Amino acid sequence: MLKMSKDELKNQYQHWYDKVYKKSIDKFPERCKTFKTPSGSDVNPLYTPLDNSFDYTDKLGFPGEFPFTRGVQPNMYRGRFWTMRQYAGFGTAEESNKRYKYLLAQGQTGLSIAFDLPTQIGYDSDHALASGEVGKVGVAIDTLADMETLFGGIPMNKVSTSMTINAPASVLLAMYIAVGEKQGVARKDLEGTIQNDILKEYIARGTYIFPPKPSLRLITDIFDFCTREVPKWNTISISGYHIREAGSTAAQEVGFTLADAICYVDAALKKGLKLDDFAARLSFFFNAHNDVLEEVAKFRAARRLWAKIMRDRFGAKEKKSMMLRFHTQTAGSTLTAQQPDNNIMRVAYQALAAVLGGTQSLHTNSRDEALALPTEHSVTIALRTQQVLAYESGVADQVDPLAGSYYIEAATDRIEKEAMEYITKIDQMGGMTAAIEAGFVQKNIQEASFNYMQSIEKNERVIVGVNKFEAKEETPIPLLRVDPIIEKSQTEKLSKVKATRNNEKVKACLKLLHNAALGNDNLMPLIIDCVKEYASLGEICDTMRGVFGEYKENVVI
Repeated sequence: MLKMSKDELKNQYQHWYDKVYKKSIDKFPERCKTFKTPSGSDVNPLYTPLDNSFDYTDKLGFPGEFPFTRGVQPNMYRGRFWTMRQYAGFGTAEESNKRYKYLLAQGQTGLSIAFDLPTQIGYDSDHALASGEVGKVGVAIDTLADMETLFGGIPMNKVSTSMTINAPASVLLAMYIAVGEKQGVARKDLEGTIQNDILKEYIARGTYIFPPKPSLRLITDIFDFCTREVPKWNTISISGYHIREAGSTAAQEVGFTLADAICYVDAALKKGLKLDDFAARLSFFFNAHNDVLEEVAKFRAARRLWAKIMRDRFGAKEKKSMMLRFHTQTAGSTLTAQQPDNNIMRVAYQALAAVLGGTQSLHTNSRDEALALPTEHSVTIALRTQQVLAYESGVADQVDPLAGSYYIEAATDRIEKEAMEYITKIDQMGGMTAAIEAGFVQKNIQEASFNYMQSIEKNERVIVGVNKFEAKEETPIPLLRVDPIIEKSQTEKLSKVKATRNNEKVKACLKLLHNAALGNDNLMPLIIDCVKEYASLGEICDTMRGVFGEYKENVVI
């Protein structure tokens, strides 16, 4: 508590600023005229209680209690560490299965699956548009047979699995459920997360299939189905990660992500779902960028703002409905092809920010990801980064260790305020789908990205190894290359499945799915039926394309 009045403190600060600070910088000029975060926010030379005017209970409280600024668990990592995931998948299901087993043997505590581009947009490996892309940026999954291979020898009742899939999320979840049942694991015992966040695809990433209305129907079908049958499953991972990768500021990442979440909650309520039945299984996915302190503040601001939105806007009663639980991935957009070993340090600091900010799970990028898919050696370094952070750094031994920092609390307040201003603007436009169609969100991200790149090109912001401390000659590092022969073997495997399955049953199941898509029934049970008969991802998505159509992006200038 202050032992002087605010006026007295203000006078003392002004005296220090005028007589001590300015005198010092006259003698020793500062590195630049203004200091800014990567988001473009000014950083003052000093923060004091004058920058923090709030009631402790209202804005901070205690960990595990509303407004959850200090964390969603009372003891955070003193109980158990965050889940250590490494996002992995490439080539065929056989190759990815080997990588998963390797990572689990190295101490990884959860799986995170990367799917190839054709899978992400609902095309089979033998589709003309899949040519040259099969297995390149993730694993190719065409039918249940591939998913069976992917999880061969991995007990699904003992691992938590995150699947980065959006437009065809219902199909991949159906495959996961079917494989679990083949292993003897009941639906109620499956644990994990499916990204299932289509709005950020329209905003920043582009792997969409259907227009917003049927896409929201599929998402809320998953909410409804999992609430009843897969209760431990996180039905959506509402992603700010890709919004930040596209160039947004920290406040935009929070504001646009929570506006997406509001849209999903509204859609679920309109469907007739009860808020406290599904809200606890909503999860989030954020980026950990370079500015450690701003990122810590961002995570704290997001938790506090979401708790208020769920309580005050939606009337949530259950504590878990107000908790913002999130996965973090270090920022791929900050990795450089130049001097790739520098990326090891970048990732370590970003991981530190995520842990200081209270993440529930974490993926650390590998040093070579600006050049290629990570090698086994690189991904091991990335995993060891998390393990050293957990077991050696000491930062996990204290709950919310930076709370009370004048700067952290001021930055938390600023990000919350700016994020809420974006949410208010989006509400005034009629909600997130209207804001996307108007190009509001995309334009704001584009402008932020342009400003950030301008600061680098003008040397106002240093990127080590890129615009300062360059190396004339660099030692090449080993890179992982996906063999093009994989496409041939994958399409041959698909042909074999189609030749040996019961095609009459496949046609019947797809027909039932088509008819149901014309109405309002929950589509998840029918998609599971299709999957179990080895209908392919492309066949199922094409069936729904025939009813729902495809989304066409509005060009924003």
